[in-house]
Amino acid sequence: MSTEATDTRTPLVVRTRPELQDAQMRWALTGPVEGADAGPGQRAVVMTMGALHEGHLELVRRARTEAGPNGQVVVTIFVNPLQFGAGEDLDTYPRDLDGDVAKLAGVGADVVFAPTPDVVYPDGDPVVRVSAGRIGEVLEGASRPGHLDGVLTVVLKLMHLVRPDVALFGEKDAQQLLAVRRMVRDLEVPVAVVGVPTVREGDGLALSSRNAYLAPEERQRALALSRALRAGAAAADRGAPGVINDAREVLDGADGVVVDYLALVDPVTVDAVTDDFSGPALLLVAARVGSTRLIDNQAVEVSPEVQR
Repeated sequence: MSTEATDTRTPLVVRTRPELQDAQMRWALTGPVEGADAGPGQRAVVMTMGALHEGHLELVRRARTEAGPNGQVVVTIFVNPLQFGAGEDLDTYPRDLDGDVAKLAGVGADVVFAPTPDVVYPDGDPVVRVSAGRIGEVLEGASRPGHLDGVLTVVLKLMHLVRPDVALFGEKDAQQLLAVRRMVRDLEVPVAVVGVPTVREGDGLALSSRNAYLAPEERQRALALSRALRAGAAAADRGAPGVINDAREVLDGADGVVVDYLALVDPVTVDAVTDDFSGPALLLVAARVGSTRLIDNQAVEVSPEVQR
């Protein structure tokens, strides 16, 4: 983040649909920023469940760039019950709206839309939901049945409520990003979807709100995920089997890490690649460290396996 930033504005917090509509109307009626000649600007949205960290803030900074000086940046904060399964951490998921709003001061957010479930789902659990199709049946979908359906349902509802021109999502949740892109394409949703690279700690751990659950020794064990991804990527010149084998070797040697899945997939379809595959792929991992489930991924350019 630039140290020259002087904008410390605290975003407007709205909780209801009428308040959101009023904020949108006031922006539409406001003239261009003085001295800015970048056109009328766009509305950009960053959708979160709160517990904001530097990864979220980077999304907001990118949203500010996408929106332009005359645009509007909306950050949604909503812990969506539809994407949590039985026994998952819906009730204990970290919530700190005041702290989140304080973090958003100065990074470019204009409005924070922080609705309660009855605002998003005024008739209770929706009868009609968005299906992720076969994208929602593998990897995260297999481990968390219905999860991606719940994600897409709330994303589509928030897109209708916020009416953005562009929506920004982190690449750490790679399968979610793919599902959103496919939904927007298949259902003709007039929103541009932009992926933003994963933000990591200096030691390689991908930023996640769930990192707060990790005890210090668990956090050290969690570094095995990013180490495994780097090892797999380094083996790309040995073909898809080499990528998987080297990544799995790291995970197998990590104490206290219970692997849910490790997969090398097509970055468009999420289908597992074949042994003779070559080209761009995604190496995905999900694992539990203690009671905390973490995910991570790495783009890999796979070379054909050399026959020996």
